[in-house]
Amino acid sequence: MIAIVIPTYRARSSIVSVINRIDSSVGLIVVVDDCCPEGSGEVVKKNCDDERIVVIRHEINQGVGGAFLTGMSEALKRGAEIVVKVDADGQMDPALVPLIIRPIRNREADYVKGNRFYFISNIGPMPRARIFGNLFLSFLTKLASGYWNIMDPTNGFLAIHASVAKLLRPNKVAKRFFFESDMLYHLSLIGAKVMDLPMTSTYGDEVSNLRIGSVIFPFLAGNLSNTLKRIVYKYFIRDFSVASLELLLGIPLIIFGFSFGLVSWISHGVAGTLTPLGTIMLSALSFLTGLQLLLAFINYDINTMERSALHPLLGPVSHVQGRDHERQEIQG
Repeated sequence: MIAIVIPTYRARSSIVSVINRIDSSVGLIVVVDDCCPEGSGEVVKKNCDDERIVVIRHEINQGVGGAFLTGMSEALKRGAEIVVKVDADGQMDPALVPLIIRPIRNREADYVKGNRFYFISNIGPMPRARIFGNLFLSFLTKLASGYWNIMDPTNGFLAIHASVAKLLRPNKVAKRFFFESDMLYHLSLIGAKVMDLPMTSTYGDEVSNLRIGSVIFPFLAGNLSNTLKRIVYKYFIRDFSVASLELLLGIPLIIFGFSFGLVSWISHGVAGTLTPLGTIMLSALSFLTGLQLLLAFINYDINTMERSALHPLLGPVSHVQGRDHERQEIQG
């Protein structure tokens, strides 16, 4: 069964239209009213008589991630095989649901997410702040998750296989606007295969609940924290390889080369003397060697991305719950 989860907050004017565009191939629609001041959940109850709809209301606002995780849990309890997240603002066309679940059904991926940057024609109407913000966040999320093949990490259109969803620990996943990026990090810890779905979005007169100034530092801090945890776990706890050595040598050499050169340049400048050629060579050689080692590490990391889907290997979900404890511990 395919289940759609729709987190809703301040979406009174669009939620019913989104639901009405969901076709009969979907067996369950879980609407999570995240303590919406407009009563979006009640609007759905009064205006939609679709028997597939289940409405859940949070008494305390938990953010878009918290709302989705609540809906996903309900969908899994009701026997969903694949869970799809569709936002309530109407930017995502529910007609794309068969496309986003296809790689999962074909055993090509465990998790599929939308990518609004694939088509050049879709970038034109996109707000400029969103374009540059997503480019920056995409690079940070690549580092944090190890999924170097993905773009548009904050895209809320996503699908996940039930057996993989049940390996996650929802209490460890970020609940608010960092949710989509943090999901990728947690998926990397269990070895899930992630794919992008090229898509278009519709930007109307809806008002975004995202405020760039209030989330940029949490996004930066969250991604840097996840990057450190992933690298420590993957390259120093679960395994120790040539990439581990490249990182151990590369970073200190970069730091030494840069700081030694800067201090030498400043000190000789203050003294009014020329910096010795040997000092310049030592600084430059250390920095460039460290940079080469760091680039080699990144290349290694790119080449170790998951190449095959995890869920076909898991068998019955009841048999795999509790596996990979060592992977989940790093999430704590």
